[in-house]
Amino acid sequence: MQPSAFAVEQFDATRWEGIEPRVRGLMARPVASAAEMEQWLLDRSEIAAACSEGEANLYINMTCDTENTQAQQAYLDYIEHVSPRLKEASFELDKRQAELSARFGLESGRYLVLARDTHAAVDLFREQNVPIQTELDKLSQEYQRISAAMTVEYDGQVRTLPQMGKYQEATDRSVREETYRLVAARRMQDADRLSDLYDQMVARRDLLAKNAGLPSFVEYAFKGKLRFDYTPDHCRAFHEGCERAVMPFCRGLDERRRAKLGVPELFPWDLSVDPLGRPPLRPFEGGRELVAKTRRVFDRLDPELGTMLRSLGDGSNAQGARNGECLDLDSRRGKAPGGYQYMRDKIRKPFIFMTAAGLHRDVETMVHEAGHAFHSLLCGGEPLLHYRHAPLEFCEVASMSMELLTMPYWDEYYPDEADAARARRKQLEGSVGLLPWIATIDAFQLWVYTHPTHTRTDRAEQWLELEHRFGHQGHRVSWDGLREFRTHVWQRQNHLFTVPFYYIEYGIAQIGALQLWLRSLDEGQQAALDAYKNAMRLGGSRPLPELFAAAGLEFDFGPAVLGRLVDRVQRELEKLPE
Repeated sequence: MQPSAFAVEQFDATRWEGIEPRVRGLMARPVASAAEMEQWLLDRSEIAAACSEGEANLYINMTCDTENTQAQQAYLDYIEHVSPRLKEASFELDKRQAELSARFGLESGRYLVLARDTHAAVDLFREQNVPIQTELDKLSQEYQRISAAMTVEYDGQVRTLPQMGKYQEATDRSVREETYRLVAARRMQDADRLSDLYDQMVARRDLLAKNAGLPSFVEYAFKGKLRFDYTPDHCRAFHEGCERAVMPFCRGLDERRRAKLGVPELFPWDLSVDPLGRPPLRPFEGGRELVAKTRRVFDRLDPELGTMLRSLGDGSNAQGARNGECLDLDSRRGKAPGGYQYMRDKIRKPFIFMTAAGLHRDVETMVHEAGHAFHSLLCGGEPLLHYRHAPLEFCEVASMSMELLTMPYWDEYYPDEADAARARRKQLEGSVGLLPWIATIDAFQLWVYTHPTHTRTDRAEQWLELEHRFGHQGHRVSWDGLREFRTHVWQRQNHLFTVPFYYIEYGIAQIGALQLWLRSLDEGQQAALDAYKNAMRLGGSRPLPELFAAAGLEFDFGPAVLGRLVDRVQRELEKLPE
């Protein structure tokens, strides 16, 4: 194959006028051999990379400043006027690609995954679903806008909700309760608006499935997310494993916390404070310092990864993706909640977004999103865009592994060894303790979309039932006086609104990441890092179980594997000081 001319061609991929002639050219181009088909695939990949990057930059700038009307309108114009046409054009290209790949025998070996995924996209596409997807994109943008506007006034300053997180680590219980209730009250101001948005989303997503001839959005989402290697029943087995193996671990943590705090029962504002009454961990001040310390962590972990991180910038940028910037880290008013890594596919440079407020959880987010960036960069030499994006279940292995493998070097954030040990204990407890929340969100979505005509009362009751199964309730944690807020806690999980069914991936990946971390303990860190990098270089070019196998990981997230991992983590925790 010759290098694609589209690799260097510049055109405005945020406007249909720039995209359309290139799509038409691909549709009309004669293809008479396997070699010509491979060139066609490469050229399509480069056009798709430019389109992906155009959307990425609009999305990044929209989430970095939800109060910027120009950025908001630019993204809205794209999802209303460009994205629908691009979806329809992609379907036509997919049909041609599937037909030509079959004709020239490009459906096995290197092209197995590409052909399989293309056939699934063709099977799922319905023209009448395009405007519905546009409506959903607009509703998602509205969720981002509402969430980003949530602020409270405390201690004489207007603060974002991420910035309020530090008060949940205050040793003064009255401060924790006051700030928890303040944030809860602010969230409740928009609870009905968000419930209304979600009702609209559920109805539209159910319609997508019905239009595609599928019984529910569950089947639609699984097919759309290319989940060829597991089913909803596998997810339910994960839920069962969490209930049987993980909840006893979490209940034990709750009981030890209650005893150390010396209180008859825990409240939600008691779950983040240090149980021994030590002051909160303060790993950094501001994005620039966070990056400086994280650079040193990765330099010590692996020089290749350290060099990759250094290529992204120093953490001082606060202007989104403008001028090719790769980091926007600090929390500020008008910035959407959450954290993500978004690859700009044409320039092949990642962008990391987060809302850092100087907390330990920001350290976890930074090394997590750095892992995603490493994954993108390690497979960045792959010529086909489709293979530069791996299944989400494996993308999260890339990120979650970094949370665990960097732990020996956290003295860069915490020069006091006692603080570093606290942070490592917090990480290990959280790596297992997160699994029931993942099960809660996944089970909630399975219920929501198999009962699409449910009422808000039905939804609240189901949420409380899942909380009883997987949450702190009933285990010396009281929600007295907070019932109404508790029935709306799910609203803070942005995945439910913006990327439905994207959450079980974290559970599958955490099991993989814990396996890789244990391999570093048993075989040495270099063996784990070599396996990590070798697997990440594959991108998405192999089926999901083969990607896990390439890293030496077992692709199984049922009760037996969960039980073994929890037992081992408990033994490792016993080696750490309190």
